Amino acid sequence: MTPKIPETLPPVASLTDGVWLKGDWHMHSRHSTDSTNNPEAKIIGFAEKMGFDYLAITDHDIHVWGDVANNTWADPEYRSDSVLLFYGAELTAPRGHINILSTEPYDHQRVFDARDARDWDLLALKNELGVHFSANHPSTKNHYGYSFDIADSVEIWNTSVWPKNIPGVRIWDDMLLSGRMLGARGGSDSHHGVPDTPEQTTPQSIEATANYVGTPTTWIFAVERTKDAILDALVRGRASVSANPCNPRVELYADVDGDGEMDTMMGDNVKPSGKPVTFEVRLAGGGIPGACYAVKVIKNRNEFGSFVTDAETRSVRFTDTPEEGARAYYRVEIEGPQTPFPEVPNSMAQSGNTVALSNPIYFNYDPTF
Repeated sequence: MTPKIPETLPPVASLTDGVWLKGDWHMHSRHSTDSTNNPEAKIIGFAEKMGFDYLAITDHDIHVWGDVANNTWADPEYRSDSVLLFYGAELTAPRGHINILSTEPYDHQRVFDARDARDWDLLALKNELGVHFSANHPSTKNHYGYSFDIADSVEIWNTSVWPKNIPGVRIWDDMLLSGRMLGARGGSDSHHGVPDTPEQTTPQSIEATANYVGTPTTWIFAVERTKDAILDALVRGRASVSANPCNPRVELYADVDGDGEMDTMMGDNVKPSGKPVTFEVRLAGGGIPGACYAVKVIKNRNEFGSFVTDAETRSVRFTDTPEEGARAYYRVEIEGPQTPFPEVPNSMAQSGNTVALSNPIYFNYDPTF
């Protein structure tokens, strides 16, 4: 079935009535048996220190045969006065891994017990429980082997190591080109903490200096600072990903009606008028002062063009004319110098020149597909 071109689309939500929030959607604590020196208090304390807004500790469920409620969630350390904590787990199954995310506790045991079920049965269970399914690292050894039609989002940046994610981004582009609007996120997938004493050192301890909370960081533009609003914005794709929280946040906007004012942002879905559309890429927050960043624009899975941000405004504009009778999407990838992240000093080298990437702006996508 080919997605139809809709005759009308719902109005775009406000670009100003909201707040940017940062966090990490994929982490493992001591409740995952392949984790070391990483109690929940250490993870949450680090996130609090870095000013994170939300966090999802998603321990593997296979080690406890689905009983995350009496392990990860029951841990007295699972609390914070400043960070919004999601309830979740990494569904660990022969067909691959899914992050299950929820604003409140849910019956994860039922999801685990159905891990090998047919996709349509998993979809029915997901809808019954009211939880979010996020496709984890779709191109790695423990790939996502379920239908993307049951996924609410996809992890296109897993750990600080950028190069291994390139095949996964291609898979995401394939899904977008097929007419699916699939919000993208990052996830550090961090397993190991820095040892508190030399005696606690393990062969994996070095990983804590290269990959920890916030490598990468997912930025969410939510209507308010609540878990419901954050999860809704993730589904809608009003989000971008940075290699670390000290890097700039990339924002992608468009002036669809040609009045000189940006009226659409990443995640939004609008009808083109047949006239040229001006797009604007903005870098906000951190970064290297005075640096210019390369902007690669992807349109419908292909590279549309390369641009360079202005050092003073930290922005750049480009123009294109989306066809009235066809679907199109535009997203951007940012390359340039990595901003130092002293708390995880070796992460910068792992990410290379890739600083950030955006979700798409959609034209003529069928929201009911």
